[in-house]
Amino acid sequence: MSAIRSLKNGTPALGKGVFVDASAVVSGQVTLGDEVSIWPQVSIRGDLLAIKIGARSNIQDGSVLHTTQKSAHAPEGFPLNLGEDVTIGHHVILHGCTIGSRCLIGMGSIVLDGVVIQDDVFLGAGSLVPPGKILESGFLWLGNPVKKIRPLSEEERVFLSVSAQNYVRLKALHL
Repeated sequence: MSAIRSLKNGTPALGKGVFVDASAVVSGQVTLGDEVSIWPQVSIRGDLLAIKIGARSNIQDGSVLHTTQKSAHAPEGFPLNLGEDVTIGHHVILHGCTIGSRCLIGMGSIVLDGVVIQDDVFLGAGSLVPPGKILESGFLWLGNPVKKIRPLSEEERVFLSVSAQNYVRLKALHL
């Protein structure tokens, strides 16, 4: 069965130079921007609401991306949106959240419904971001539940884009 799957609600749309590993599953209302990379064992299910992943972002091994359907509790539901140059580490769960551009979400983190992570954020490995939390731009956030730790250094801010570019280069080996 193909890694890219149509559902009744839509077919994934892929930008230029996209890499989706054969063991990943991308289904339904999913839009992948140019140069996006989706690594082994990733599940991206746009079966309830839309999922949009911005250019040059990468979703690493074993991560799960999903949305929350519309309901009386959440009349608009919770779609999932990622900006450009975002690095999602191994085994991350993203559920109905919004992540800005130039962010790094550390391995094993869980980001829940209604969360907004602003641009230029480093979320440390193993963090839990509870529903509805807003993570302010320019900081390292870490913990379970997540807490603001300190401002990012200039070197860390630069690394956020460098990380995404490293995965753009790495995916070229796999294409």
